[in-house]
Amino acid sequence: MHIETLKKLATQALENLKAKDIVLLDVQAVSCVTDFLLIASGTSTRQVAALAQNLVTELKSAGFQPLGVEGMESAEWVLVDCGDLVVHLMLPQTRAFYDLEKLWGDFASLSHQA
Repeated sequence: MHIETLKKLATQALENLKAKDIVLLDVQAVSCVTDFLLIASGTSTRQVAALAQNLVTELKSAGFQPLGVEGMESAEWVLVDCGDLVVHLMLPQTRAFYDLEKLWGDFASLSHQA
């Protein structure tokens, strides 16, 4: 799947379930693991888990198989690995504590904020 299509599909899947503060970071210049980070918040562990499940379902429906999903047990921070795109879904307090935007933001360019 083309990366632009993957980014659009993932963002839409999160927007459909009312994810908060969706941010896409371009980390191609500083990461050998992935090209883009998509970060979003859910208002509860139930919503974070639902966001992750909806994302995986939408990707599979479009013919894309995610490489892995981590964190569904506690759903405070769920990571969906899509290869060139890694999606981080977090509770607001978890997101504030780890502050991935600041961590990566010094090196990455902000690609999209929904």
